Amino acid sequence: VIRPSFDERAPVLRAALERLRADIICLQEVHGQETEGEPRKLMTLQNLLVGTRYSQYKIATTKLKDGINVYDKRNLVVLVRPDIGIVAERQINGEIVGHPEYRRQIAGDETPKTLTWDRPLQHVTLLLPSGQTLHVLNAHFKSKLAVRHAPAMVNRFAWKSAAAWAEGFFVSSIKRVGAALEARAVVDKIFDDDAEAALILAGDLNALSEEVPVMALRGRVEETGNADLSNRVLLPLEDNIPEDKRFTLIHHGKGEMIDHILASRRMVQCFMHSEIHNEGLQDESIAFATDRKFPAPDHAPMVVQFDDDLM
Repeated sequence: VIRPSFDERAPVLRAALERLRADIICLQEVHGQETEGEPRKLMTLQNLLVGTRYSQYKIATTKLKDGINVYDKRNLVVLVRPDIGIVAERQINGEIVGHPEYRRQIAGDETPKTLTWDRPLQHVTLLLPSGQTLHVLNAHFKSKLAVRHAPAMVNRFAWKSAAAWAEGFFVSSIKRVGAALEARAVVDKIFDDDAEAALILAGDLNALSEEVPVMALRGRVEETGNADLSNRVLLPLEDNIPEDKRFTLIHHGKGEMIDHILASRRMVQCFMHSEIHNEGLQDESIAFATDRKFPAPDHAPMVVQFDDDLM
């Protein structure tokens, strides 16, 4: 795979970031870099922000269990305006909803294997200049690709049977829905502590609005059957975007809305506008088209605007 260099990507990414004009940005898949004798840091991201409106923004990021090094790949990062306080940071991965064990049935395992959520959920608590506390949950759920299993595969990309592939797809679904369940449990705990919580959950959920992971997060009264839970519903802020413009990824020529910003009712009261910057989005999914990656991301950013009084 031929990947563009930082010098090729930086002008494209900086232009995209500047267009956001954002006070708070949730990023996924940010890689870390190392220098000898130093902790792994987000050096490339910091270099990218130099000369932009975000150069002085505070950075909250997921880290390894040592609390010092960031992950080598796919960190979750929240950037916040300098005058916004970061009150607390935490990451959750299996502490609330335990990782299940599963034994493959097709070309099966001798013993069950633990299915972890691929990435943690990032929870950053912010104090806005207005005095409002804002909970930001940043998520990146497992992709829809089947989880590989070497005994069931011809090679890294080909399966020995359709059933083996289907089981890999099933395992992928467990990981994605399990991470969504844990995120929803975190949301409920926030509402337990503050029934009127200002809360945003954003990220690459690898699921459409009506698919199980997103539905689990939304907690609609139509699903729970309990009107007393109506204030705990999370609402997808993309719904006011025209349907033909409502996509953040192009897969095999079709636009898909798999990145979402969900908001509590307290935030919806202040909600004004949303948009998706997908005008130049490229389709990297076409089989055998090329091994060259584009400088621009293959996901489009979504932007939401709230009333100035919130800040």
